[in-house]
Amino acid sequence: MTNTQAWDRLAARRGEANNADTVQFGPDLPSEADLRLCGELKGRRVLDIGCGAGENAVAMARQGAHVIAIDVSSAQLALGRRLAESAEVRVEWHQSDGADLAFLRADSIDLALAAGVVHEIEDLNRLFRQVHRVLRAGAPFVFSHDHPMRLALARDDTQPGGLPLGRFEVRRSYFDSSPIVTKSEDEQLQVWPRTIADVFSALHRAGYRVDVLLEPEVLRSSDPGPATPTTVLWRARKEGV
Repeated sequence: MTNTQAWDRLAARRGEANNADTVQFGPDLPSEADLRLCGELKGRRVLDIGCGAGENAVAMARQGAHVIAIDVSSAQLALGRRLAESAEVRVEWHQSDGADLAFLRADSIDLALAAGVVHEIEDLNRLFRQVHRVLRAGAPFVFSHDHPMRLALARDDTQPGGLPLGRFEVRRSYFDSSPIVTKSEDEQLQVWPRTIADVFSALHRAGYRVDVLLEPEVLRSSDPGPATPTTVLWRARKEGV
């Protein structure tokens, strides 16, 4: 069973995508309206990697961007196409792995976005190299991924529908980069935990300069325990002239 199959099933259960006016970086997190990481979008050529059901792609297209949206799940892309049609905007859709950008010209993208997908890509160095190739010099790559602390911590199992009141404990080493299986709406997804230092080093090797690193606090949480970060949010710019 693959992540692509899981996302196909999630799309089938969902039935339709939500209409959005601004880019969302993850569930219950501050949005682009709050953080202003992507900048002015009108007339810009934008790549949305792991676009899912297309909410971010459509939100950016509504702001005047030329959006190229890619995802491995055909069912998720179908939701995105329907959303774009109902919003009366044009988005260029591609079924593709996030680290396979050979169809794009070098130095042709003004902004790359990958919201909540980097932890599902095994070859992080290849992803960063591919995105670097297609970005214009100085252009940003904005992306979010599961916080490694979130993947290391867990509570004792609770009954379905119950509150997460069990003991909070470290289930695995923070530094363990081996893949693990998580759940999204009862679907299993394989993800690759990475420390913040590992991601920073990979960006540096690929030729980026990090100018924003955030660990945003969730806006709403069903967990009554101590707050811990769920997501890491980056903005890294392609170096060069």
